Amino acid sequence: MSTSKQIKLTIVRSMNGRLKAHKSCARGLGLRKMHNSVIVNDTPENRGMINKISYMLTVEEV
Repeated sequence: MSTSKQIKLTIVRSMNGRLKAHKSCARGLGLRKMHNSVIVNDTPENRGMINKISYMLTVEEV
C-alpha cells in the first residue's frame, strides 16, 4: 500500500482581476477565499495547476 504525498496550499493574493484560466486553477484546487488553505495530493495534474498560479500561493509539504 503506497502513501501519496500531500501538499498544503494557501492562497495569499486576491483572485480579482486575474485571468479566467488562473481563477479556474484556483477553484480546481479547492481554493475559494483569501488565506484559505487546502490539502491536495501531490499529482502531476495538481502540480501543473500549482505551477500556473504559483505567484498567488504559498506551498508547504505535509
